Amino acid sequence: MVDDSLELAHTMVDVLEEKKGEDILILDLAGVASFTNLFVMCNGRSARTLKALSSEVGSAVKEKHNRLPLQVEGDSKSGWILLDYGEVILHLFSPALRDYYALEELWAAGRVVLRMT
Repeated sequence: MVDDSLELAHTMVDVLEEKKGEDILILDLAGVASFTNLFVMCNGRSARTLKALSSEVGSAVKEKHNRLPLQVEGDSKSGWILLDYGEVILHLFSPALRDYYALEELWAAGRVVLRMT
C-alpha cells in the first residue's frame, strides 16, 4: 500500500513541479498518523496559482490513477486547498499560511521523503 501511496504522491509532485509549485515536500506519516500515509505540501504564490495547481493535480490523478479526491477543503482565495485521497493528502498553501500553520513542525515525527525548494 505504501508503494501505491508513493506512486500517487510522485504523480502529484510531477505536476506541481511542472506547473511551478514551490517548496514541494513529501512527508511519510505511516506509523505516525492513523488517517493517511503521506502528506504532499506545496506553495503557490497567488490564488490563481493555487487554483491551477489544484485543478492540474486533480486532472492528472484522475487520468493516471482513475481516482477522484475523497474530499476537497478550502479554496484558492483562502490560501489553503486540501485534496484528500485517503492515503495521500495534498496541501496547497500560500507561503504565509504554510508558515502560520507549520504542518512540518506539527508532524515532525514524520520522515521527509522528498523536498524540492
